[in-house]
Amino acid sequence: MENNVQQKKGVFDDLGPDRVLGLVEDGLGVRCTNLFRPLTSYINRVYEIEQEDGTGLIAKFYRPGRWSKDGILDEHTFLLDLAEQEVPVIAPFRFQDGTTLAGSESLLFAVFPKCGGRSFDEYNDDQWLELGRLLGRVHNVGATKKAEHRISMHPEDSVRSQLHYLMAAHCVPEDFKPQLQKAIEQIIEEVTPLFSSIEQIRIHGDCHFANMIYRPGESFFIIDFDDMAMGPPVQDVWMLLPGELDNSFVEIDFFLEGYETFRPFDRRTLRLIEPLRAMRFIHYMAWCAHQVEEDGGTRAIDGFGSGEYWQSEIRDLEDQLIRIREGSLT
Repeated sequence: MENNVQQKKGVFDDLGPDRVLGLVEDGLGVRCTNLFRPLTSYINRVYEIEQEDGTGLIAKFYRPGRWSKDGILDEHTFLLDLAEQEVPVIAPFRFQDGTTLAGSESLLFAVFPKCGGRSFDEYNDDQWLELGRLLGRVHNVGATKKAEHRISMHPEDSVRSQLHYLMAAHCVPEDFKPQLQKAIEQIIEEVTPLFSSIEQIRIHGDCHFANMIYRPGESFFIIDFDDMAMGPPVQDVWMLLPGELDNSFVEIDFFLEGYETFRPFDRRTLRLIEPLRAMRFIHYMAWCAHQVEEDGGTRAIDGFGSGEYWQSEIRDLEDQLIRIREGSLT
């Protein structure tokens, strides 16, 4: 594992200004200024640069092993499909050869237009209507084709593979693995029947308020499709809600009014919100474990991997299982 860690660390070592600017200029056939501003990213390496005409660009270098080349192209295809239908997203530029992804498997990169804006942590009634219309349009496009190389948000697919990863991970203490496995297995068993006959389409997958960017005089933009997946449309709804379903009926009503302007919504899938929340817990544990296992040190949160951390996570999963079994009040 140590050699693998060093190899992955070394991939980004040479990404200085000269190399990044050179790759972008050669790929797009443009000239850039000397602006070179690294942006925060736990996984990838992301840089703000600028063309000589003042146009802002974002160069994104993908961390090897996170997604396959085909998996990244699934994301780009979704973005291009959305942009073609004038859905407000930030799609990658095409390079001079017509592709959106350049480099080799050891270092792939794409370039996006810079798009500023702000996010809201609370929405008014009109904004809930607007968000509903936006996601209805996103899901209309998402349903037109499959993402063959992305995960399926299903308990027996994504969650099962995350469980296997956690059981093999060195950052999970052996003493906690039986409890963790039991808690995750119980959730898989409990929620799998709820996913029977539920539509799976291309979705954003990580649709929280920070990924909804507001630009004055324009509609919301939906950004950061890094975690796009095949999954139930309700996955792109619940993380936007201000609380649990029973406390969010007003927001849901406005959202669905906007959504169903463009697309029917299967109300049965509202019962998937608490199962999807549990799946999110497990996804995040596995995501954090990947960071530690792959480079030996990156931690997205303080205290990750400690005994206290795993005790807390296991308790949260057990509590969430109770909520799932009790179900929504309505």
